[in-house]
Amino acid sequence: MAFLALVLMPASFGLVWLMLPLRRARGLLPAGLALAVLTVAFHVAGWHTPENLAKLFAVTLIGFWFLEYFETAGWVVLVAFIIPWVDAYSVWRGPTKVIVTHHAHVFTTLSYAFPVPGEHAAANLGVPDLLFFALFLAASVRFELRPALTWVALTASFGVTIALTVAFDLRGLPALPLLSLGFLAPNADLLWERISRERRSVESGTRSSRRNGS
Repeated sequence: MAFLALVLMPASFGLVWLMLPLRRARGLLPAGLALAVLTVAFHVAGWHTPENLAKLFAVTLIGFWFLEYFETAGWVVLVAFIIPWVDAYSVWRGPTKVIVTHHAHVFTTLSYAFPVPGEHAAANLGVPDLLFFALFLAASVRFELRPALTWVALTASFGVTIALTVAFDLRGLPALPLLSLGFLAPNADLLWERISRERRSVESGTRSSRRNGS
C-alpha cells in the first residue's frame, strides 16, 4: 500500500499535472474520444500498459473539457458536495456494486489499474474518479486556488481510500468523497472569497439591469 500511495499514484497523477497546460486547448473532446478509441484498440490487442495510459490521458482531456461548462467556482463546489453521495450510493447499493459483484471484468476494463508488486492483482480506480481528479485539479488553476496543494491532497485521497479498502478487507470504497474533500479542504478560504465575489458581481449586475430598465 505504501508503494501504491507514495510511488505509483504520484507517478500516474504527475502525468495529469503535466497535462495541465492543455486545459485551454481546442478540440479537447475529440482528442479525448480519439484516445478512448485507442484505448479500446490496445485492450483488444492485449497491450495492458498502453491501454492503461491511454485511458488516463483520454479521461483527463475529457475532464478538462467538462470544466468549460462550469462558469463559476460555485458550480464546482456544488458538484464537490453532490458527487460523494452519488458515488457512495453507487458503490454500496447502485450500479457500481452490481458491476463489481457480478461483472468484475467490466469494472476492470472501465478502471485505471495500479499493479500490486509481486502479485497478479491490481488496485483500481473507476473512470469517474479519474475524470473528477482532472476537473478539480484544472479548476484549482482556472479559479486561482492552490494547484500544487490541491494535487497533493487529491492524490493522497486516493491512497487513503485504497488503504482503507485493504485495511477493512472490503470489495471497494467510494473514492469521490475523499477526492471532493481533497479539493475543498486546501482551498476553502479562497473558494469562499471567490464565491462571495461572484455573488456580489451578480447582485451588482442585477441592480444595474433594474436601473437601466427603469
